[in-house]
Amino acid sequence: MDTHLIVTFAILAIALVLFLTDKLPADLVALLVAVALGVTGILTPQETFSGFSRSAVITIMAIFILAEALRRSGVAEQVGNVLLKVAGKSESRLIIAVMTAGAFLSLFMNNIAAAAVLLPATSGVAKRASVNISRLLMPLAFGTILGGMATLLTTTNIVLSSLLHDSGTEGFGLLDFAPVGIPLIAVGIAYVAFFGRHSLPGESVIDRTFSPERRETNDLVETYHLGQNLFRARVPKKSFLIGKRLSESTLREDFGVSVVAIERSGKKLFAISPDTTIRDGDTLVMEGDEEDFRQRDVQPYMEFLPSKEWQEQDLESRAIDVFEAMLSPRSRLIDQTLRSSHFREKYGVSVLAIWRGDQEIFTDFADLELQFGDALLLQGPREKLPVLADDPDLILLVQKEETVITVPNKGRVAILVFVTTLALAAFFPPLTGAIMLGGALTMMLTGILTTEQAYSAIGWRSVFLVAGMLPMGIALAKTDAAGLLAGGMISLLGKFGPLALMAGICLVTVILTQAMNGAAVAAIIGPVAIHIAEQTGANPRSFIIAVAMSASMAFITPLGHAVNVLVMGPGGYNFRDYLKIGLPMTVFLFLALLLILPLIWGL
Repeated sequence: MDTHLIVTFAILAIALVLFLTDKLPADLVALLVAVALGVTGILTPQETFSGFSRSAVITIMAIFILAEALRRSGVAEQVGNVLLKVAGKSESRLIIAVMTAGAFLSLFMNNIAAAAVLLPATSGVAKRASVNISRLLMPLAFGTILGGMATLLTTTNIVLSSLLHDSGTEGFGLLDFAPVGIPLIAVGIAYVAFFGRHSLPGESVIDRTFSPERRETNDLVETYHLGQNLFRARVPKKSFLIGKRLSESTLREDFGVSVVAIERSGKKLFAISPDTTIRDGDTLVMEGDEEDFRQRDVQPYMEFLPSKEWQEQDLESRAIDVFEAMLSPRSRLIDQTLRSSHFREKYGVSVLAIWRGDQEIFTDFADLELQFGDALLLQGPREKLPVLADDPDLILLVQKEETVITVPNKGRVAILVFVTTLALAAFFPPLTGAIMLGGALTMMLTGILTTEQAYSAIGWRSVFLVAGMLPMGIALAKTDAAGLLAGGMISLLGKFGPLALMAGICLVTVILTQAMNGAAVAAIIGPVAIHIAEQTGANPRSFIIAVAMSASMAFITPLGHAVNVLVMGPGGYNFRDYLKIGLPMTVFLFLALLLILPLIWGL
């Protein structure tokens, strides 16, 4: 072996360890790989940074912008709602509808974005149909992953098409994945709807905390058990609280309670702030431990009123709503506290409770570090809903009937631009990158997105991951490392024919995909698959399609795809749940792939 070949294998091995152990972010690992290949002289400076100039990277950026335009104009959510409305109340039909909606949207947008768009509608339809949300969220995640198989517009497929083009073979067009991907989508949906659903958890963490009768009320206060921590107390004459602002009352500091509303002169005041002044005779609606407050209320500061059954409407008015939001996967709030992020000042709403895993947190959460998957129970002006819906850090789970559209009256324009962009990309495959970017720019020119919103919509981690890993493909080909790996696979399985070789490369891809980003797996396995096809006289396009489909089979563990992590907390899932449903599903898809692919693309 020459030195460059040894160094390439060493860099590849270190990268695989870092990807699998998740010690560093995947995008950072990818950039380190590119730099290492350049510093060691394996790649020229131009080759090292060639990933950033690829049409593949431009296409990925454009897809993020186009998807955000569809979301902001309400098109994506309306499509999902229509599909869910036809499902009725049958659990199997709901699963089919949820997975179909997820697969359809993920044909055109990032899988996580598709799931985030459909989460509110899925939550709402589950409650209306009295179906446990845990029965629908994993199917939703799996549906969005399946949808990515049938289109060029997913990161993994774009990377593989670029690698194929680098090898001197024609890349893929917009619709080339569909003849294999669509049947696999059908197989996956059918499996979950008719077989896999029997292994889904009966109840999520949320479902286990309140009865079916309460679930039908769709009441967030009952869902969070917030009523157990709400109580009313009147401010008596001569109380030291009279005339003090809430920030001066020391109620939070000394007694661990928060004031969520004030009843004054027969009216409820919800729009309170730290500067709101307490008056004689005010009745304070407080959140906290009432018994602890009673024991420490020695002045007395308050006259406690009889307890009552609290409902969502008790904390709402014509202008004030109680609603729920989740942290998005790329949220800047992750690892921050409500205090350090100035949450109330930024969004103009109050946090009443936090749902994390299997526990509700009602007190002392101002300095609690937020985590991905946290659900926040919020109270604030209804006019703030569009602001929250437009924020990339939050996924607003609107439980009301109205749909929050942050850019009204732009839906038809967004659809026209998007459909035109896809049509042109389908007819002119070599110009896909330029056409997709043109469509993204048109969304900005028509006022659906500002340039700042477009930049914020781009998943820069995905961009840097792809730009950093594409040079690895060049290095594997340049040092003949890919040829060496291909030769090992051929010596092991070659005597059994091209189908066995394809099965072998697919199996390796599926295994790596359970713990690694699919695009990184594609960048490593793609060059090997191309060399296997070239050395055996097989069809390289067929082998790359096989790798693309296998790199999307991230169903066995939640680590294979971020969308699995997104639904893991709200659905109350654990690793065993993914294994019970995802492993048989992967086996069915694997066998279907080996049956369908040779019939359509040949070997």
